[in-house]
Amino acid sequence: LTFPLLSVTLLVSFGSSMLYGYNLAVVNSPAVHIKAFYNATWSHRYGHGLAPELLTLLYSLTVSIFALGGLVGSLLVGVLVERYGRKGALSRSALLVLLAGGFMGFSQEVGSPEMVIVGRSITGLHSGRCCLGCGALHDPFLMAWFPFPGGWRRLHNLRGFLGLMPSIFICLGVFFAQILGLPELLGEERFWPLFLSMVVVPASLQLLLLHCFPESPRYLLIERNDICGATKALCRFLGTPDVQDVIEEMKEEQQSLSSMEMVSVWQLLRDRSVRWQTLSVMVVNAGMQLSGIDAIWFYTNTIFENAEIPVSQIPYTTVGTGVIEVVAGLIGCFTIEKLGRRPLIITGFCIMGISSAGITTSLLLQTTLPWMRYVGVTCVVGIIAGFCIGPAGVPFLMTAELFTQSHRPAAYIVGGSLNWICNFTVGFIFPFLQMSAGAFCYLVFCGICLLVALYIYIIIPETKNKTFMEISHIFA
Repeated sequence: LTFPLLSVTLLVSFGSSMLYGYNLAVVNSPAVHIKAFYNATWSHRYGHGLAPELLTLLYSLTVSIFALGGLVGSLLVGVLVERYGRKGALSRSALLVLLAGGFMGFSQEVGSPEMVIVGRSITGLHSGRCCLGCGALHDPFLMAWFPFPGGWRRLHNLRGFLGLMPSIFICLGVFFAQILGLPELLGEERFWPLFLSMVVVPASLQLLLLHCFPESPRYLLIERNDICGATKALCRFLGTPDVQDVIEEMKEEQQSLSSMEMVSVWQLLRDRSVRWQTLSVMVVNAGMQLSGIDAIWFYTNTIFENAEIPVSQIPYTTVGTGVIEVVAGLIGCFTIEKLGRRPLIITGFCIMGISSAGITTSLLLQTTLPWMRYVGVTCVVGIIAGFCIGPAGVPFLMTAELFTQSHRPAAYIVGGSLNWICNFTVGFIFPFLQMSAGAFCYLVFCGICLLVALYIYIIIPETKNKTFMEISHIFA
């Protein structure tokens, strides 16, 4: 990896994956303040406050609307790239974040809860455009900057590492949201609009620094047939004037892609030759979001309150979980090429399932055994660590490795769409599930995690260092 290639990798991940992680966790700390603002605004408008059920509904919509925006954004990636190019698409997505930050930042001044909800939906639209599920291996923007056939052929030994790197940035985004949410920083009531609008900082930085980089060489040559522009970009990225070999390889890729018929989503779902691969992508992507990790990220403080952790200690306990999260992500990132995909994702889902059952047990016993509250905190940490070790990034890596180029875009759409839909479902339903089922709501996540782990163990083969034909033969 040359310095320019590494720089653009970090820049794209910083402005997409890290921003995605920040938006997952940013609504956790100021939840009480946002609800109070909604209630006060409603009272000012109509002369009475919101009913508890309606307030919960309105806040759940604020949390989960991010995922609906992500779903729409992921479906618009192709149109955006075709019209503006890779760099232009990133720039326009960053401008969306500036707009969203303005909506959320001035919502309290205007007295408009609707502006918070609209701002959240726009940040979701940005995340859906920039990271279709947030996996770098198939990131439509990041992959295009690597000037090699398929984006990754010469980086075969780094495929797993680079595929999980965005999960590190997601963890960092969550961690920064937890740090800024401390009472000493932006955790006070008067700062919550500023806290939500901090998304403009990484977006502005990405917008400024993108001008330092040329357009994607693969996009210039393969999609725009601009050989001169692609040559200049390659010289810049590879740090050498001798790029003719790479140009020839990219021309070969251009010819192969022009003769290749891309499969639609409907054709993919009807193709019996890849039905187990398609089902596997659906199971791991849905399982990743239905594992309970979104409930943990969106409602960490509420979970700790139910575990009877002292209110003054909750922000710092949350930050502690963020540290564990980053460490677990690094462990997964640096061990995936040694251990393989299956051990990491199976172990991750099993840890999450056991930890979810542990939370239920701790909540049921904490009235008679006060020390069980610390078991509950440990289980929350277990869910986060288990997710970051494998399920955070391996499903997207597997999607890339289970399909040929003709089927891969449709597979990403299926997996990414399920990802966002399940994200929305958990974010919206969890508060009501918690009210109706109490401590037993975590057993739902436990069952899903263990069933997904069992499916992977029985059905999905190890994809490390295997070609598509080898993987297809194992499935057959």
